[in-house]
This record gives sequence, C-alpha cells and structure tokens, in this order.
Amino acid sequence: MNRSELRKKIMTILYQIFLYDASNIEYDVNDVIKETMDIENDFVNEIVNGVIEYKNDIDKIANKNLKDWTIDRLGKIDQAILRMGIYELVYTDVPEIVAINEAVELAKEYSDEKVKNMINATLDSIYHEDNK
Repeated sequence: MNRSELRKKIMTILYQIFLYDASNIEYDVNDVIKETMDIENDFVNEIVNGVIEYKNDIDKIANKNLKDWTIDRLGKIDQAILRMGIYELVYTDVPEIVAINEAVELAKEYSDEKVKNMINATLDSIYHEDNK
C-alpha cells in the first residue's frame, strides 16, 4: 500500500475514533487500527496516535486558521482529514506540499467542494504562518 492509500485508512480509523468519542463509547486505539488494517504499519500507527495525542493542540491551530468556522462544526470525516493534515504539517517531516496535497485529495473524494476549499485554505494558512 502506498502512503496515499494508507492515509485513506488513517482517515477511516480517525473517523471511527471520533464517532466513539462523540458517543462516549470506550475503545482501544490499537483495536480500532486492527479492525481497518490487515497488517501492522508504523506510518498508520504514528499518524493515528499522533493526532489523538495532539488533538487539543491541533484543534487550537485549526480554529485559529479557520475563517468564521470551528473544527467541531465540520463533519467527522472532514475533521479526520483536517486533523491528519495539520498533524503531518506541524508534527512530522513530511514535506509541507505533500501534507497539504494529500489532505486536499482526500477532501476532493470525501468532502464537498466548499469543505475541500476550506481545508485547503486552512492548511495553506498554517503553512504560510509557520514559514514567515
């Protein structure tokens, strides 16, 4: 599986976790990952656990850069895409253009045009803020 395909799996895992959180359902992160992944994958584990670990910080970054919107108003899939994009942009050594492009490609497939544009603009704003 290439990284783009793995990011789809990560999005699905994060979506499931955010649903569990919203419904106050207990879960084990590793079990949720195993439900989606046939084999263990370090990239998937790093991104999923990183997004969960830094979720509050990621949400603050998102809310600061979203225009007239907050991340909790987005759908769970959109939240997963944006949080993953922010995590890769801020906390990993993935090239910035790759992190943004991968999130936008997921949004093209799973979100509507307005949300895709919002995700793109938010990640672009974070990128430019970090590179001033």
